[in-house]
Amino acid sequence: MKRKLFSTALCAFALLLLMGAGVVSQQPAAVLAEEESVIQTGAALAHDTQPLYGMSAAIPAVAGPDPLKLAQNRRDDLLIDGESAPADIVMNRQNGVSYVSLAPMAKVLDETTAVSWDAGTQTAVLKTEKLELTAKVGQLYLIANGRYLYLPDRVQLTDGQVMVPLWALAQAYDASVGWEASTGTATVTRGSGAILPGDEYYDSNTLFWLSRVITAESGNQVLEGQMGVGIVVMNRVKNPHYPDTVEGVLAQKNQFSTYRSGRLAEREPRQSSVIAAKLVLDGGMVSGLEDALYFDSAVNSWASRHKECIAVIEDHKFYH
Repeated sequence: MKRKLFSTALCAFALLLLMGAGVVSQQPAAVLAEEESVIQTGAALAHDTQPLYGMSAAIPAVAGPDPLKLAQNRRDDLLIDGESAPADIVMNRQNGVSYVSLAPMAKVLDETTAVSWDAGTQTAVLKTEKLELTAKVGQLYLIANGRYLYLPDRVQLTDGQVMVPLWALAQAYDASVGWEASTGTATVTRGSGAILPGDEYYDSNTLFWLSRVITAESGNQVLEGQMGVGIVVMNRVKNPHYPDTVEGVLAQKNQFSTYRSGRLAEREPRQSSVIAAKLVLDGGMVSGLEDALYFDSAVNSWASRHKECIAVIEDHKFYH
């Protein structure tokens, strides 16, 4: 009797083991079917949508670039036409100005940009069908299609990268720049692809007189000192108390002795003075001279006795 009961219990135990094995063997099949369904759905979506930068890959089986890696190769503090810029664009802030690496940023603004580098002169030249741009390390300006854009902190070389202000490079490519202070984000919107050439932008008569008076009054001074003279003249042109042309300002009685007797018109301007004039005509402003209306180099001049000195550049004092 005991043997019969033992046999019955053993059979029941075996039956329970078989039932358990059946449940366990079916469960992985169900999970696998669900995973295949998710993968197929994800693959279909991949053909209909673009990767979302900044989101991790929820479906590793989807073919194509890993969105997580793409996110790591973008920078969200610089947007170009609303899209995050490539991470190989170096950007930093200096005195409130965003500086960017020249070649990578230029390539984003126009992918056809060809870049050459002269190590001897430390000069980069960028060319597209519409634009030619020159940036020399240490120089106070960029040259873009014959236009001179003033850079108070100069063209820089940092860790092997030529760095220029974002606004200046954008202007060269006829793009506009914005700044979101709350997020620390710079925004760039592409334009026509190239700045208007200098021979179309600069008024020839204005450039004629401005470059000559700069040579006559400060041709032996540093570039920003020469710009200072040009800024004083242009500040007067914009001021309602003075004539509204450069020649009119120079011709005023007891103002610019170098203009008298036609001597100024016959004078050949220095190349540096032509550059200074173009920098001023393109909006270049030397810090501290925003309101300057007078300048001199004399010790006891009329301006020194009657006006406020607001800046000194080399041999010249500037007054308001």
